[in-house]
Amino acid sequence: MLDKNRNRVRWYNKREKMKKILRIVETFISVLLITLASLLSFSIAWMFKTWTNLSMEELVFHLEVPLEGTNEDMIIEYIRSCAVPTVIIFLAAMVMIAAYRKKKEYSIIVRGAMICSLAIMVVGISYTWKELDIGNYIKNQNNDSNFIEQYYVNPEETSLTFPETKRNLIYIFLESMETTYSDQANGGAFEQDIIPELTQIAQENEDFSGTDTQLNGGEVFPGSTWTMGAMFSQTSGLPLNVSSIGANDMDTQEKFMPGLTTLGNILEENGYSQTLMIGSNARFGGRELYFTDHGNYDIEDYNYAIEQGWIPSDYSVWWGYEDQKLFQFAENKLQELSTQDQPFNLTLLTVDTHFEDGYVCDLCQDEFGEQYADVMACSSRQVAEFISWIQQQDFYSNTTIVISGDHLTMDSDFCESVSDDYTRRTYTAVINPAVEVQSTEKREYSTLDLFPTTLAAMGVQIDGDRLGLGTNLFSNLPTLTESIGYAKEASELKKKSKFIDEFAQIDETSEELLRREEKIPSAAVGGDAYDPDNHTFRVNINRLKGVNEEVESIGVNVWTVIDKSDTQWIECNGPDEDGGYCIDVDPAIFDNKTGNYYIQACLNYTSGESYKLGSEFTIVVE
Repeated sequence: MLDKNRNRVRWYNKREKMKKILRIVETFISVLLITLASLLSFSIAWMFKTWTNLSMEELVFHLEVPLEGTNEDMIIEYIRSCAVPTVIIFLAAMVMIAAYRKKKEYSIIVRGAMICSLAIMVVGISYTWKELDIGNYIKNQNNDSNFIEQYYVNPEETSLTFPETKRNLIYIFLESMETTYSDQANGGAFEQDIIPELTQIAQENEDFSGTDTQLNGGEVFPGSTWTMGAMFSQTSGLPLNVSSIGANDMDTQEKFMPGLTTLGNILEENGYSQTLMIGSNARFGGRELYFTDHGNYDIEDYNYAIEQGWIPSDYSVWWGYEDQKLFQFAENKLQELSTQDQPFNLTLLTVDTHFEDGYVCDLCQDEFGEQYADVMACSSRQVAEFISWIQQQDFYSNTTIVISGDHLTMDSDFCESVSDDYTRRTYTAVINPAVEVQSTEKREYSTLDLFPTTLAAMGVQIDGDRLGLGTNLFSNLPTLTESIGYAKEASELKKKSKFIDEFAQIDETSEELLRREEKIPSAAVGGDAYDPDNHTFRVNINRLKGVNEEVESIGVNVWTVIDKSDTQWIECNGPDEDGGYCIDVDPAIFDNKTGNYYIQACLNYTSGESYKLGSEFTIVVE
């Protein structure tokens, strides 16, 4: 009898122990699912609020884009809108657990929370799947199309004849600028014209509207719906759609589409001096690599402005510096370029009108009771003033100006009242072209057509009037959009193209690409200034990623002579509680030598493999 009772006690204790374990597991899973469901729901809501008319191509791009050069306000807004509420819900869940953990209904509440969380995630994922048309996106990535190969006209195989006196080019990419912002009487979608100056510029110059007085702009195809894609498309006549890597991973390559001939290549071959001037970080999105690789552009971006002393070293607004400064710097640059013997191409990219809501500078006025409208109006005035200044300069007579919106706005609500029947187009205006339009009809065209059209506007004779997938709009030749229709062309351009992949010549073994894909180790590495009181300087190694094997050591190589003959290996202790590593380097190991100390962080696997972490940098010891 005693044995039976003991067995019953053991069985009861075992059952209670299992119940406790089950309760703990259920609690953990419940809290995890609640947290994930909350973060997912807030992220989906923020995503569709932030990017209006979001496509899967755009989403993939923004997920892949490195943080370097990103507007910090957007990161802060995501944290505020998504991370903070998720943390609040997590804490609320923990409070509920504490309050109900000893009550009979506890298990019912926990299991109910799991079911509700799963349901929320299923609904969220289903909604996103439908809205982004992910099924067709996946299908298109697996389906090859020969559309581009069929219609592509290679500039390398096309006769291009420049005029005896070559014309200068000023190409202005206007961030998120659409014809939509004009009033209905002038072809826009608003009751009041938000961009009256730009409306007048387009009407008094060339926007390929024929005899129609309403504004006409370019339609935007997949692969051209974000800034880098737009700049690439308008200067190459192709969508930025590479199947083997993400569209924004091109900056991991030594070359950006080395097999491709672009506007920059053509102008460089014909003796042009070329400059890209932007108020943000040119490395963002691979812009620096593209323009240096195709045309050897001088890159004068936000970092360049600091280096030259144009702005203070700690100056930073919006994405870098505002358009007011961009146009001032551009005027100075044009005065410099105009004194040179060679023709020039100055390419500008504005930024104030970037979503969300734009940047309010000192020149902006409170006109419309809506910030984004006020910023657009301010941009319109600034561009008009800049154009007016150019037209007063001696070099203007031999200069063609192209103004183009890069893509449709991604602002969440600015165009929400626009009718679904209205076709939104990017703004286009060609000023002082060397040729006249042959057609009086309003043209149906895309931003791809601006590639040959820009050259034609500069007086270049193009054999066949087509380059890339674009058509010279000054000619009578139908565009692809006019020939086969927007829907058909857009559908084909979404698909995988081996033809474009051949131009890209992707090196999938690139160390930078492997680091970004976390296939090899990477880390954020930096150093603190030399501390004379402690006679040391500190090296910090944080955000270690891509560690796939057993680590033997993490440390730094330090040297003071260029040939690295005095290199010393110093191993780090750690990691600390945040997962980072640091080491204080004492110049005493170099006999307290003053001058430059060169540092390279490294990680060593037990297998013998060694990898550099971050870039080499320098610290001065005085």
